[in-house]
Amino acid sequence: MAEAHQAVAFQFTITPEGIDLQLSHQALRQVYLSGLRSWKKRVTRLKNNVITGVYPASPSSWLFVVIAILATMYTRSDPSMGLIAKIQEHLPVSDSLSIQCRTVVSAVLFSTLLWLLLIFTMRLCLKQLLSYHGWMYEQHGKVSNTTKIWAAMVRIFSGRQPLLYSYQGSLPNLPVPAVKDTVKRYLESACLLMSDSEYERMTTLAKEFESSLGNRLQWYLKLKAMWASNYVSDWWEEYVYLMGRGPLMVNSNYYGMDFLYVTPTPIQAARAGNTLHACLLYRRKLNREEIKPVILNVPLCAAQCERIFNTTRIPGEETDSLIHWQDSEYVAVFHRGRYFRLWLYHAGRMLSPREIEHQIQHILDDPSPPATGEAKLAALTAGDRIPWAQARKEFFSSGVNKRSLDCIEKAAFFVALDDDEQGMMGDDPAGNLDRYAKSLLHGKCYDRWFDKSFTVVLYKNGKNGLNVEHSWADAPIMAHVWEYVMTTDCFQLGYTEEGHCKGDVASSLPPPTRLTWDIPAECQERIERSLAVAQTLADDVDFHVLPIQDFGKGSIKKCKISPDAFIQIALQLAYYRNRGSFTLTYEASMTRLFREGRTETVRSCTSESCTFVRALEGGEEVCRHLFRTAAEKHQHLYRMAMTGGGIDRHLFCLYIVSKYLGEESPFLKEVLSETWRLSTSQTPLQQVELFDFVNHPDYTTCGGGFGPVRNIHAYSRIYS
Repeated sequence: MAEAHQAVAFQFTITPEGIDLQLSHQALRQVYLSGLRSWKKRVTRLKNNVITGVYPASPSSWLFVVIAILATMYTRSDPSMGLIAKIQEHLPVSDSLSIQCRTVVSAVLFSTLLWLLLIFTMRLCLKQLLSYHGWMYEQHGKVSNTTKIWAAMVRIFSGRQPLLYSYQGSLPNLPVPAVKDTVKRYLESACLLMSDSEYERMTTLAKEFESSLGNRLQWYLKLKAMWASNYVSDWWEEYVYLMGRGPLMVNSNYYGMDFLYVTPTPIQAARAGNTLHACLLYRRKLNREEIKPVILNVPLCAAQCERIFNTTRIPGEETDSLIHWQDSEYVAVFHRGRYFRLWLYHAGRMLSPREIEHQIQHILDDPSPPATGEAKLAALTAGDRIPWAQARKEFFSSGVNKRSLDCIEKAAFFVALDDDEQGMMGDDPAGNLDRYAKSLLHGKCYDRWFDKSFTVVLYKNGKNGLNVEHSWADAPIMAHVWEYVMTTDCFQLGYTEEGHCKGDVASSLPPPTRLTWDIPAECQERIERSLAVAQTLADDVDFHVLPIQDFGKGSIKKCKISPDAFIQIALQLAYYRNRGSFTLTYEASMTRLFREGRTETVRSCTSESCTFVRALEGGEEVCRHLFRTAAEKHQHLYRMAMTGGGIDRHLFCLYIVSKYLGEESPFLKEVLSETWRLSTSQTPLQQVELFDFVNHPDYTTCGGGFGPVRNIHAYSRIYS
């Protein structure tokens, strides 16, 4: 109970002599330092908001404009063409001010208005420049004069040293394609997968939709595009993710893997120390906006970064909700069926890796058994959403259960300490790699908190990994975090010769606190039912990870072929050889060139790829030409999707509008009921500057992946 007493800043006792007040100076000091840290964060946030708010200008440029205007007035010129005098006439100031002072105040006000107008103009110009995407369609190495001029103008109107969110106000809005263009592209993608009669029927439905209901729905969609930052993203998050009533595990959550051939330390607690500390370092850079914006000739939207930490998905009976807290100083830890709160800050500072290792080892050495119903509690987050929402409302809305659940949901992120050993090891490295990835995807169905924004998984032999909830952001965002964490762990923090974290441990660290629960028998039954649903789903997943070691994207690029197109065509060939037919294929493309952009679908089964596959299987000699044609067509579709010319998000939003209006569209209904039997995604390495791959070839990873949804084939890959 000593740590409980230390957590109380003061105690008082009522005696016959009066009130005996006892202050805990140590606890008061902790409160003071914690508050000081919070105020520092608020000041930093305010400063960054000011800097971002005036970008691409800088706060100091205001002073330059003021001095320039005052200097011009000193030469008896009026740069405002009479506006300063007008402002002076209407100034609500005291008559005690001299005329000269009133003139200076008026000049400062005019200078400020002029400065704000210049910022608005620069932002508008930059927004128009960023709306140009012609550079994406030009051949590699052949840059047109238009693009050269455009690039120079972007550099002129872009400020220096941008913060993470500096470009947000200058990013263009996602354009709404014309209905006829979307319908035309859809029919082109569908013709090769339908019989002649089916295609003729679908063409008739499409023409009827285009000439009647489509125009009405489009009007509402354009109205939304004018008002909202992005006409797709909020509906996509709500209807595709948050309203899904099936399990998040496998169906939605995805996983991320450790280095393939390297385990920097075999000590579980030490690996946890560096990993968690690296996560905190990233969060600190994120809060300070010190992370550089991702720029692919133009900046990408960074809005999804806001909810990486301190975020939880809350179950609801009709729809879930995402809750984000500004800050959290601890993580929730799961080990052998027990939950702990681990504070990551002490005396106003971040714990060192060695101190976190010490705290994690304290949890690993704790011999206490789980409370009744505690061990498999997280199975509620793995099963269907409605039973979890009902159980949360009935059993976790008050008392000790609410306090413990709040502790988990308000944590910075979740940590799972596994007793298993995983990785590509032993006599069956390929099979063990499959089991490692499968463990990250769903674990034992009760040892991951699938509602948290992400769960860091740490295995007994020092391997680690991630399980990530999908609704708050897409995979490249978390991949960016994980690349930083893994490289910081190995190349910056490092370990001692014995495999422990570096540094010392403060003697005054309070130990991790065990969360307490009161789980009644009825709730335990609900847990078991959710576990049965999750276990059935996990057992139904057939999983295989295939590391390709013979070549990578560098070899493909030497052939002047897009690595993405190469893999997609290879998948079409593999599916055809396996099934003897082609199928509707989903590939995720990002739309972060636009404000609050997320993803678009690339329909990668094209007539060109099918022609190549048939020619290759038939032994024809024109395969090389057909392959290059198919690759170019795929790249064109990918660029169209990235630049707002995709098919499926537009049709999805038209369908949502039709439901709001109570209108039925046979065309939209059939399109949105199509089954994606082949689902693919890709995440290229983003931060190649973090370490030298040439000198450290073993520090590669298989990246991560998604589970199959509704019995489809899912392929995920990472380029290295």
